[in-house]
Amino acid sequence: MQKLKTGDEVIVLAGKSNGQKGKISKIITDKRRVVVDGVNMIKKHVKPNPQAGVQGGIIEREAALDMSNVALFNAKTGKADKVGIKVQEDGKRVRFFKSNGELVD
Repeated sequence: MQKLKTGDEVIVLAGKSNGQKGKISKIITDKRRVVVDGVNMIKKHVKPNPQAGVQGGIIEREAALDMSNVALFNAKTGKADKVGIKVQEDGKRVRFFKSNGELVD
């Protein structure tokens, strides 16, 4: 079980986007990277491709961040929080915030 999942609200801990919040839109597990909506924006030069219907120009999109540079956002405390995994009595694995023991899901 992963500590971060798509749709989780995270806060960036390091880099040029430090302190920004957003939802995870994509996880690249083999490289341990995440793409967060509206965070770590880059400009990309795109060549036009009329066969695919792609117009050329400069587009702005999100770049991937390393998983170690983001942390799950705890809405109760308003801060970044560490996440742990524990097994319940029925054998189901759940995520919880380590600061207050509250379940994430």
